Amino acid sequence: MDDMIFVEKLTAFGLTRQEASIYLCLYKNGTLTGYEAAKLTGISRSNVYNALAGLAEKGAAYLLEGSSSRYMAVPVGELCDNKLRALSEAKAWLEQNMPKASQPSEGYITIVGEQQILDKMHHMMEEAGKRVYLAASSERISRFVPELSALLAKKTKVVLLSDREPDGLKGAVFYRTEGKENQVRLIADSRYVLTGELTGSRQDICLYSGQRVFVDALKEAMRNEIKLIELTGKKKKTKGEA
Repeated sequence: MDDMIFVEKLTAFGLTRQEASIYLCLYKNGTLTGYEAAKLTGISRSNVYNALAGLAEKGAAYLLEGSSSRYMAVPVGELCDNKLRALSEAKAWLEQNMPKASQPSEGYITIVGEQQILDKMHHMMEEAGKRVYLAASSERISRFVPELSALLAKKTKVVLLSDREPDGLKGAVFYRTEGKENQVRLIADSRYVLTGELTGSRQDICLYSGQRVFVDALKEAMRNEIKLIELTGKKKKTKGEA
């Protein structure tokens, strides 16, 4: 597997790209000096020593004292658990101590970039209480199976419009629809909506809003689409229905 994939994932835990590259080198090779790490990675010795110091400071590497300073990568599971624990503690502190936020007007927010759009969709589903309507390709929906399963487990209504019924979502109402591979529409609790296109690009754009008029318009459009699907007999009964 390409090392850059590992580097990309490691940066999500607070490492720079250079630190992630050095961490991966340590992980593969055991204990190394700065000179050995520089030789293996092709990174200049000065940058390697800076990266090693950063890794030690961030709890990603151990410094082994001896005749020459050697470094060892912290096991990846331990590293990730430590970072997640620290983030969880920081989140709890911020939620308890942050000053009260002024409530923004219910306007329209443009969200740019695939990851930012997916993050907003994850959050909308996690916060939903009564119902969720999601129209997207089956490939996209499969990325939200954990959140959708959690919603179904707490008896939240889940309605899906897609080209293929996703596995593992017993209890969801499914409607088959075609020709919308890159489109995505999400309605949460009839209060918030997100709509736009997802192609996997940083230039992807979706519109998010709690504006009543916009929410109602998207609900009506989706309701009409569902009626049309029912008329053409493409509705898939909820698993367990008679």
